[in-house]
Amino acid sequence: MKQLTLLWLLLVLTVSLFGQNPTPNCYRVYLSDKNNSPYSIDNPSEFLSQRAIDKRTRFNIPITEQDLPVNPQYKQQILALHPQIQLLAVSKWLNTIAVYCPDSATVPQIENLPFVDSVVVIGSTALNAVSTVSIPENPVPMVQSVPLSTKDDDINYGNGYGQIAIHNGHLLHAEGFHGEGMLIVVIDGGFLGIESNLFYQKLVNEGRLVGRYSLRPNLVDSSYVNGIRHGTMVTSIMAADENGQFVGTAPKASYALIHTEVVETEQPFEEDILANSFELADSLGADVINGSIAYFLFDYFPQGNHTHADMNGQNCFASRCANFLGDKGIVTCISVGNHGSDDLYYLSTPSDAYNILGVGACDVDSVIAPFSSHGYSSDGRVKPDITSFGVSTTSYTMDNVTYNGDGTSFSCPVASGLCACLWQAMPWYTATEIMQIIRESSHLYNNPNPEFGYGIPDFYKAYTTHVGINDYNPLTLSVYPNPVTDKLNIVNPDGNIQTVTLYNASGQLVLQTAVPNSPILEINVTNLPNGFYIGTANLNNHQTATFKFIK
Repeated sequence: MKQLTLLWLLLVLTVSLFGQNPTPNCYRVYLSDKNNSPYSIDNPSEFLSQRAIDKRTRFNIPITEQDLPVNPQYKQQILALHPQIQLLAVSKWLNTIAVYCPDSATVPQIENLPFVDSVVVIGSTALNAVSTVSIPENPVPMVQSVPLSTKDDDINYGNGYGQIAIHNGHLLHAEGFHGEGMLIVVIDGGFLGIESNLFYQKLVNEGRLVGRYSLRPNLVDSSYVNGIRHGTMVTSIMAADENGQFVGTAPKASYALIHTEVVETEQPFEEDILANSFELADSLGADVINGSIAYFLFDYFPQGNHTHADMNGQNCFASRCANFLGDKGIVTCISVGNHGSDDLYYLSTPSDAYNILGVGACDVDSVIAPFSSHGYSSDGRVKPDITSFGVSTTSYTMDNVTYNGDGTSFSCPVASGLCACLWQAMPWYTATEIMQIIRESSHLYNNPNPEFGYGIPDFYKAYTTHVGINDYNPLTLSVYPNPVTDKLNIVNPDGNIQTVTLYNASGQLVLQTAVPNSPILEINVTNLPNGFYIGTANLNNHQTATFKFIK
């Protein structure tokens, strides 16, 4: 029989000798393989949406065994060992299953299964007899294609002006980029009352609400099954679109909402649920993830507490999973936490992860918020990566009532929405490149510090220094869908397109066509290889308009 992990033995010993900690009943099971899986990388549509598959193709991101779901037979065998075992979360990237198991005598049986590497304790809780955890196997369809941009110089941001202007996000919007066609996944502790918000109704009516999920287990005597309003407020900071009252940082993006946080307790198994949500977001084809969630101390299970030494991107479970997000093609913003005024003032997991943006908080005067957790990571990397507006940040609560709140939970979505708009404007860059461009646009990039990190990003600077602002004129030309699969539409309201020429990313001519005096030109690009293209349209007023698109 295999030995239980040292961590599990030490925790049980601690409980039996001192009786000071809750009795463990939640466990993370590390699996040894994905052998005999019913899934195959040759048939990714069984576990990735078409949008996610298209993104992998677009950026040459391979689909590997890591992307295969956890072997369902392994999961079933573990759950069958005891009638009270319940599933808490799964992670296909780390190949784990998190379970609630109230009978500690069953744990050695789990450990002894031939496909199990180890078992570690991750909490103590009380679940209802029947779990309500919903872990979708089949992701939702892709987001509708929409025009690349819609120029609008007349946005009245209302109460939201200060939090977007500090990043020159309003100037990026004025160039025509409001998040159209981008998918933002919001991971949070609940979306109570969101249905009564006008921004939510717009998302539904315009087909921009891609999905709504709950990965949260159902605790006994819980009054928080439907969550709290925190996620509603966070989402509104990006999605609000009430001209003259409150406009968010990505008012035209599409959204998916995932409820993960267990509000009434704070325990390590929540990192497993968070990791599960990262993978769900990837399967949906997310462009941007907003995670206004941070873990450091576990008040209800103190034996699982983290220390600053753990904040190295490798020790914490959620961070280990988040490390993959950039390589999977997702720009991810994570709150660093609100411990800046505490004795333990360091950043929390998973903001310490590699290849994501850990977000701190400042006020309207660009002064660091005292509550904003400090860096650096324990292995010396600059954290926070960036700092955004998180003091008296405007959001909507229930019934479209505005609220001004403090926290890195609120600075994070200010940045996330603008990340989506910037990537919309520059779709040929990878997620990793976009995040680095954002860091480099920040005001302390050449002289970072542990409070601000690289500082406050200027998203308009990030745009203008990487795309000539005259390259694309949305007033003259619009291009859709983008990305495109078969037919590209080029629209010129003045009806004076004469010729269109397309070049690939290497500058080679791939197509040229003449269309005299046509307001709409439809070009068949079915035979073009997947990739990034630059086009020029010659107009009969002797002007030339340049556009870009992805096939």
